[in-house]
Amino acid sequence: MKIVVTAGGTGGHIYPALAIIDEFKKQHKDLEVLYIGTHNRMEKDIVPKHGIPYKAITIYGFYRKELHKNFRSVNVLLKSYKDSKKILKEFKPDAVIGVGGYVTVPVLMAAKSLKIKTFIHEQNSVPGAANRFLSKKVNKIFISFESSRRYFKKEKTYLTGNPASTKALEAELADKKEFNLLKTKRLVYIVMGSLGSTSVFNTLVEAVKDFDKEDYEIAFVTGKNLYNKTKKEDFPKNVKIFPFVDNQARLLKHADLVVTRCGATTLSELIALKIPSILIPSPNVTANHQYKNGVDLASKKAAYMINEKDLTKEILVKAIKDHMKNEKLLMQYKENLEFMHIENSSYNIYKLIKEEVS
Repeated sequence: MKIVVTAGGTGGHIYPALAIIDEFKKQHKDLEVLYIGTHNRMEKDIVPKHGIPYKAITIYGFYRKELHKNFRSVNVLLKSYKDSKKILKEFKPDAVIGVGGYVTVPVLMAAKSLKIKTFIHEQNSVPGAANRFLSKKVNKIFISFESSRRYFKKEKTYLTGNPASTKALEAELADKKEFNLLKTKRLVYIVMGSLGSTSVFNTLVEAVKDFDKEDYEIAFVTGKNLYNKTKKEDFPKNVKIFPFVDNQARLLKHADLVVTRCGATTLSELIALKIPSILIPSPNVTANHQYKNGVDLASKKAAYMINEKDLTKEILVKAIKDHMKNEKLLMQYKENLEFMHIENSSYNIYKLIKEEVS
């Protein structure tokens, strides 16, 4: 079997895509796979490290406010469509799977023109612009949240869960020594996305300095863009900082509490691993989808949510300390996360694609 997977821009798209590829490899020992991504985003570095053949196309997103800048984007989109068509004609895949990001548009449109079976996966409760557009063209649509169903045609939409959850469950437990953490200490894990978050950066930095007297450790993942700035700060000994944690589920499995944004992939990992969390949705995303992702958990008492506009150092410190002192509350979150988990997400997607291309 031959498949093309396309996704880009953030880890929230890339890691579910890798999980889908892993599932196809399990099912087909002779699988041929090609990943098509952008020329300048993080997938160009991450995907080849996993031993997956990679083709880059040049494409840029569209500006919603500065419309005059879109002339370049339109011209580049037309070229990327032609480049995608050439790549697909040479590779001849049985299926093309889009897992989010604007790079998926020219690739799936090219596949459609060549009469290749096409599929998309939506990680968020509110779909992005690319998937809304592509949903009218593809053969099947896979969603992570039941609340997403209303945005798509019911007859071709399937609740599969997020394949990143499968990968999280299968991840090998990290040795805490690798991260200079103690086996005997409980762990609070703080991460604000693969690139970090400048809008809450100062609040986080000042907050973690308040935990010098606690009997647990804090792993603070700053994001690559903010690491150099962060490492100059003076933190307590029980606070460890990291620029990025690849395959973070390995370390998440040790966490007693996670403080994070509401990116769909991170939430799928928390749900699968049943890890209590304090959620701080980013307001700077399309259609406020992180807030809606977070509400899906908070409304079910499976997490605690703080809106960014309400966030202060004092509020965050109190929330973390209160949760770490309240074992009963943490257990309630875990029990409610259990009810939200969709098993075998990657296999669910594989099976539905195989049915279509057989």
